[in-house]
Amino acid sequence: METISKIELWADTHHPKWIDFIRMALGLFILYKGILFIANTNALMEMMSNSDLQFFNLALAHYVAFAHLVGGFMIAVGLLTRFAIIFQIPILLGAVFFININQGFLSAANNLEFELSLIVLILLVVFLVYGSGKFSLDHWMKNHPNW
Repeated sequence: METISKIELWADTHHPKWIDFIRMALGLFILYKGILFIANTNALMEMMSNSDLQFFNLALAHYVAFAHLVGGFMIAVGLLTRFAIIFQIPILLGAVFFININQGFLSAANNLEFELSLIVLILLVVFLVYGSGKFSLDHWMKNHPNW
């Protein structure tokens, strides 16, 4: 637990303000993907039916959509950012290693889904370390405990 506290302290002291705008864009992108999954659940289930995860596709599709909607919003506004990221990382690991890898890395049929998933996964790991930053609800609530 002491190591995690040291990492959080280091991240808080070395957190540039411009990186908060990347966190906001990341959260909005994840929220957008959640809206797309809700609007087209059949495409999500078809994408997952090609994998070996067929026995719980429906539950997984609902988890992915809900986690993207709620988690994307939480990441965008900086509310419990690390908590929201913990729920996003398994989804992106699945997207990178199970869903998109079967379609090929740079194929035309992939439409850069693999690359986007990999970039989002890397950014999620970065913000798991860095946290929400100065332009966030977490920072505001920390400075205004009695509001």
